[in-house]
Amino acid sequence: QAHLVESGGGLVQAGGSLRLSCRPSTGGYSMYSMGWFRQSPGKEREFVAGTSWMGPVKYADSVKGRFTVSRDNAKSALDLFMNNLKPEDTGVYYCAAGRARLAMDVVSTPENVESWGRGTQVTVES
Repeated sequence: QAHLVESGGGLVQAGGSLRLSCRPSTGGYSMYSMGWFRQSPGKEREFVAGTSWMGPVKYADSVKGRFTVSRDNAKSALDLFMNNLKPEDTGVYYCAAGRARLAMDVVSTPENVESWGRGTQVTVES
């Protein structure tokens, strides 16, 4: 049972923007690292962006300068603002939460994720 629920995916033209949102369906993740991963057909799930519960953020090199992650710690809510989207951004985007070794760390590998959402599809057409 997914404890995180994503919304906001869809179809967009290259250069367009989308906003993804993640909210907990049960429990809270205020002291967890939270982030976004994505998976395209035939590829492994990869880290996109995330925040530690203390504030520091981390982005994959491929999305730096285009994506912004925002967190409301009190609500364990996480948003991903995606601008200047490219066809290679296409995939299923998953919200994720995990407890990092240090409070300032961001969980950025799938094996360290403890809770996943079911995912939301993002398709970018050229």
